[in-house]
Amino acid sequence: MSELIPLNEVFAKALAVDVSLIHDSLQYQSIVQWDSVAHMQLIAAIEDSYDVMLDTDDIIEMSSVAKAREILANYGVTV
Repeated sequence: MSELIPLNEVFAKALAVDVSLIHDSLQYQSIVQWDSVAHMQLIAAIEDSYDVMLDTDDIIEMSSVAKAREILANYGVTV
């Protein structure tokens, strides 16, 4: 398996922000770049980066970077 891309980098790229703005306490809609459209782009980026298919409930519950880490851990992905 190839080395996983850090989650902060996936978030930064998907939200088109500098990686320095990404931290575990960053929450959905706490910055203008993380709106509902960007959330779906983020989900697609996460699924592509970590080769997972997220459940609808997980997509809805992904309310922060920390929650994304927790959800990915449920899929066996540690980032």
